[in-house]
Amino acid sequence: MLAAITSATLRDDDFQQDPTTLNLESWIAELTGKEAGLVVVSGTMGNQISIRTHLQGPPHSVVADHRAHIFTHEAGGVASLCGAMTIPVEPSNGNYLTLEDLQQKTITKFGHVTDCPAKLISLEVPLGGVIMPLSECQRISDWAREHSIIMHLDGARLWEAVAAGAGSLKDYCACFDSINLCFSKGLGAPIGSLIVGTRTFRERARWIRKSIGGGLRQSGVICGPARVAVEDTFLGGKLRESHVRAREIARIWESYGGKLTYPVETNMVWLDLGSAGTSLGEFIKKGEAVGIALMGARLVVHYQICAEAVRRLETLIQSLLAKKEDSQGL
Repeated sequence: MLAAITSATLRDDDFQQDPTTLNLESWIAELTGKEAGLVVVSGTMGNQISIRTHLQGPPHSVVADHRAHIFTHEAGGVASLCGAMTIPVEPSNGNYLTLEDLQQKTITKFGHVTDCPAKLISLEVPLGGVIMPLSECQRISDWAREHSIIMHLDGARLWEAVAAGAGSLKDYCACFDSINLCFSKGLGAPIGSLIVGTRTFRERARWIRKSIGGGLRQSGVICGPARVAVEDTFLGGKLRESHVRAREIARIWESYGGKLTYPVETNMVWLDLGSAGTSLGEFIKKGEAVGIALMGARLVVHYQICAEAVRRLETLIQSLLAKKEDSQGL
């Protein structure tokens, strides 16, 4: 990636002059089966630009999973930047939304002057490491299009679902009018995301991007390592290595009697600390004692996490769950 930065072209992307950027945008559009792409500096920016581009102006509602990144981690941008009301939906199966979940919460047309019909449904695949099946995406997409509702995908980690064998990149992207794809996170690039859709969508999104300060000058230094991340980590098969390691960690946790909050389907392991009889603070503190930096009960596994880190984690797990057994008098 550092080599890609040093060899990147340094033209102005605001005026669509940079070859490195233009090549990345057209290549990702081709991979996803879409007409055009636009580089943005973050997944949050990609989601917010996409939603605002589609909505164009209030009043509208946006429907999504209650745990979705656009609700929980984007500083209220759907309200402040897009002027839209958000409708959070809780999945009845506890893992991913179904068409029936959305049908119960989505207002598809004006029935009364007080209504705020949905113009857009935003899905996230995977969400919390759990994959929404391609068949469910297709069901939701077909229904949304029958009701003229736009479909956006926060696909920041879509690479993980594809690597897990849930479906092809093009098949998932075919369900949506716009997709946000992240180059950092699991792929390991230092910065950047890319949104794809129609050419008309891309041109309006470019204008919105400029209005919120996202215009880029020497964008090649972002796009060079981003391409390496897709080629080396995604197409090179390294994501699958992280999935294997995540399952290994889950197996260790469960072998000592621990429970999981969500099934392990990609590179995330959600530990149920409450059932282990420990607090988040104690978990982090004990992690420090064995040389592991932890932020929470969600463990996100990267392919560069080594066997030694897993060994130390097992030492931590053993001490935590042994303490639980002692407290129960076992």
